[in-house]
Amino acid sequence: MSRRTLPLPSWLPIDPYIMALIGTVLLAALLPASGTAAEVAGGASTGAVAFLFFLYGARLSTAEAVEGLRHWRLHLTVLACTFVAFPVLGLASGGLVPYVLTPQLQSGFLFLCLVPSTIQSSIAFTSIARGNVPAAICAGSFSSLAGIFVTPLLAAALLGNSGGGFSADALLRIGVQLLLPFVAGQLLRRWIGGFLARHKKVLGLVDRGSILLVVYTAFSEGVVAGIWHQVTPARLGALLAAEAVLLALMLAVSWYGAKRLGFGREDRIAIQFAGSKKSLASGLPMASVLFGAQASLAVLPLMLFHQMQLMVCAVIAKRRAGDRPEVPDGAVARTTAPVG
Repeated sequence: MSRRTLPLPSWLPIDPYIMALIGTVLLAALLPASGTAAEVAGGASTGAVAFLFFLYGARLSTAEAVEGLRHWRLHLTVLACTFVAFPVLGLASGGLVPYVLTPQLQSGFLFLCLVPSTIQSSIAFTSIARGNVPAAICAGSFSSLAGIFVTPLLAAALLGNSGGGFSADALLRIGVQLLLPFVAGQLLRRWIGGFLARHKKVLGLVDRGSILLVVYTAFSEGVVAGIWHQVTPARLGALLAAEAVLLALMLAVSWYGAKRLGFGREDRIAIQFAGSKKSLASGLPMASVLFGAQASLAVLPLMLFHQMQLMVCAVIAKRRAGDRPEVPDGAVARTTAPVG
């Protein structure tokens, strides 16, 4: 007798990339890179991240960036969510120590609140939900650029000794690894932009492969150092619960706060998806510089939050796509047609 498999609900976001991230963590736990292999993996991950930001720069049209600057209220709102509201909630998590979170996990929780927003997923979810895609492109890009400077400075001010790797040299290293490749991509966009557009799918795999390599390197260091023995299943469950509350609060603040500010539906969608998410691509290399040997434990909250935000926002985007457009009184929304 043949077995019939029940179809998965259409709202359940089974993202192969999430499974790949989990598999990478398991690989690092079973076969961590050590010794010479760790040095090679570390060098490769540094190069992969630099290449990733080079691609970001080469893909962002200068014309789109200039056009996006005209929508400055939206970008300021996203930046306020990313670098003001999130850090305030991160500081409030200090009240969870030691009953819910350990000091080390709380430092990682606060660090995730300091990193910039995502680019690709913000654009993708905004497109699915029929929002203002050009605004999402610019908002995510501006947030990533601002984060190169703002995140280390916030880490120095708020994390103190727990982010002990911060220094002028650390800021310089972050700029060299992230900002310079981005600028190089912008300068070369005129000659390579068409090639990148024609090979978008292949380069998307390069994007994700770069992140997987960085994840493997960071978690390998944690396994070799024995850091994961410090995290019990109960603490892990508590961390997940705290992050679920954080995500719910930021989704609500970005959506209803944008409504109070007079933005229309398309702009509110872009603000919600760009203002409620955190970038694994930017956070991992920054953590490796700022936290050193403790980076693997510090990025655990960011890793978990990244997966959670993808799953939750996938559901929200699909539901937003079926909503009737809202046009509140006094709206200042743009009427740019959604892309995709």
